[in-house]
Amino acid sequence: MLSGPFSGKCRRAILFFCLFFCWCVTAKAQYFSLDSNRKRVIMPFLFIRNLVVIKLKINNHGPYNFILDTGVGQMLITEPSLIDSLEVYTQRPITITGFGAGENYDAYLTAPLKVDIKGLVSHNVSAAILNKDLLGLSGYAGMHIHGLLGYEFFNQLAVKVDFEDTVITVCRPKNISPFKKGVKIPMSIEQNRPYIETNVTCDDGTESRSKLIVDLGAGHAISLEHIEEKGDFSGKVIAGNLGVGLKGLISGYLGRVKAVDLGKYKLTNLIASYPEDNFTKSLLVFRDGNMGVDLLKRFTLIFDYSGGALYLKSNTKYHDPFEHDMSGLEYYATGNDYRHIIIDRVEPGSAGEIAGLEKNYEITAINFKSVEYMTLEQIDALFKSRDNRTILVEFYHDKKYDRTVLMLKRRI
Repeated sequence: MLSGPFSGKCRRAILFFCLFFCWCVTAKAQYFSLDSNRKRVIMPFLFIRNLVVIKLKINNHGPYNFILDTGVGQMLITEPSLIDSLEVYTQRPITITGFGAGENYDAYLTAPLKVDIKGLVSHNVSAAILNKDLLGLSGYAGMHIHGLLGYEFFNQLAVKVDFEDTVITVCRPKNISPFKKGVKIPMSIEQNRPYIETNVTCDDGTESRSKLIVDLGAGHAISLEHIEEKGDFSGKVIAGNLGVGLKGLISGYLGRVKAVDLGKYKLTNLIASYPEDNFTKSLLVFRDGNMGVDLLKRFTLIFDYSGGALYLKSNTKYHDPFEHDMSGLEYYATGNDYRHIIIDRVEPGSAGEIAGLEKNYEITAINFKSVEYMTLEQIDALFKSRDNRTILVEFYHDKKYDRTVLMLKRRI
């Protein structure tokens, strides 16, 4: 059961975590290659609440659900019980640090693992295993999540991510077929993470060249980290929890930017996240922020780390508006089947607070439909569907059922 500060809406806002692991890995190069008999591999993925989830096996056990995350420089196992079930040999304890207000945490670095993804071969891939579940990813996704896979998956392959067909196509970089009507953007790989530079137009019309991580593990559209105080914002912003890192909640503000340029593409009126702390001061690579999946899902992407390029072609979601949650509720799924939806936090002054909803209330039905027959994504879509829309919410608290009318309120 997910408890504590790891809540739902905050992950939707900046989803998800910008993880920065501070340890030294001295093992051999870690990577995946294609089976020698294949020219390309096509694999399906689950696209859940802006997460790209693939299945893999470890040491002949599984399958396990892993989030594909270009923002992660080392494979991370978030389910501590896998230490025993996989019978892995841990080389040494390490300390992990990350965004958020809290302490550093202990983890263990494994010896090389046998990581099985159909059609691919793993080479010297090791992982960090958390000694406790810090992120609550399963409760957020509404399904069991076992970890994150990042740099090792991308560094020797060309990886095409098709959000419309929810398939990943992997080939050798020399066999890339660029999009005929797309764009190619230069991309640098620094500290095992991909960066691009692009123009960002702020709410007041000022334009700046920004260095951004291309982050498949972040669910927001864009996060900008160089603005330190609320007084620096020109447009409307709201305070809120932006996400969760390994050290806890990330606080800051939410607002909008006028535009982000990606070659011939210009996306407009985006939701932007502004972390309160200036994290860039302690980073090994200076950056202005990161670009997340709420933006990236509007394209078909090809990552070519070895060639230093990101290829993009717009898809049918390109013109979809950028919207934020209008309920003010943060919630997660729990129970053996992840069918119980628990409110973890209610934003002060939000529609949820006005409707009388409180922390630890269980949402049981929405508009007379049991949440047992709804996905978390369907609930998310309802709660950011339309300003001033009324929604009937049934909930359980204090050993009784109750109902309230929730009137959605656009805050950004």
